[in-house]
Amino acid sequence: MYLTFHGWAIMTALALTVFCWFVPQTVSADEIKDKNTLSFVMENDIFHSDRYYTNGVRASWLVTPGKKTDWAIRAAGLVPFFPIQSIVHANYTIGQNMYTPTDITVQNPPSDDRPYAGWLYGSVGLIAETGQRLDQLEMTVGVVGPASFADETQTFVHKTMHIDEPQGWSHQLKNEPGIILTYQRSWRSFVSESFAGMPFDVTPHAGGVLGNVFTYINTGVTLRIGKKLPSDYGPPRIQPSLPSSGFFNPQKSFGWYLFAGAEARAVARNIFLDGNTFRDGESVDKEPLVGDIQAGVVMTMQNVRIAYTHVIRSREFKAQISHRQDFGVVSVSMQF
Repeated sequence: MYLTFHGWAIMTALALTVFCWFVPQTVSADEIKDKNTLSFVMENDIFHSDRYYTNGVRASWLVTPGKKTDWAIRAAGLVPFFPIQSIVHANYTIGQNMYTPTDITVQNPPSDDRPYAGWLYGSVGLIAETGQRLDQLEMTVGVVGPASFADETQTFVHKTMHIDEPQGWSHQLKNEPGIILTYQRSWRSFVSESFAGMPFDVTPHAGGVLGNVFTYINTGVTLRIGKKLPSDYGPPRIQPSLPSSGFFNPQKSFGWYLFAGAEARAVARNIFLDGNTFRDGESVDKEPLVGDIQAGVVMTMQNVRIAYTHVIRSREFKAQISHRQDFGVVSVSMQF
């Protein structure tokens, strides 16, 4: 979903204004360190194109340990590979992704181009954090196809922004329920040193995803360097991506860091390329190995974290006209 520079700037400014309006100006870190966290993420192929993975939005609610997470603590105790001594959070998520072919103005897209597809989903996850290690286990259920309302969403936004309206959604994937089980492990500060007076750390990760929407294994690493480096695992992203979380520690004063990361995925299934599981329809030949490179900046002030990430994703299917896709990610997390 391509947005003009001014459109993106206005939307981002409004979002940040709304969030920052509610930021307490005299709240200390000790007062808010145990609060719940609301995160909003928007991924868009801004400035680059209007094709392939064109837009994703996600809102998540990370619940601090307490009476409302007793079920999560009990569930985490049943997972044999979760750390025994850890702080367990529950995470609830809703989101929508949309995918389109190269030219959205064509009513009948070529058969070798990426199919139109939408994905509307909800997730419940367990997050176990030790300070040096983060384990994430998440169950996602949703629907692919017209029931995802991706057609209506993209058409409405394009009409509102006075840009080309998509013409080929009648060729999208058919309705299909989707289920995904995701596990990721990250080792924060696996390497932790100082460079030019600023702390930096290196966080490797590995994991896997199983389901009829995505099935893959992944591994990668993230580097962070900055002022007053907070104890987090990078800003939140939308799957598939480098792992991260809404978890972060508040800071009394302004802090920031730069980050860069890379991930490789061995993909066994991607419904948005392979097509529907039990019905004939649109599909293309996917690439079995896909890589992401990302870089960005994070700013933290008291109980608010704001981040921008630029992502470069390698070719995902054989007939893809470009060797990569670029898109941007804006995320805002706030503790309550």
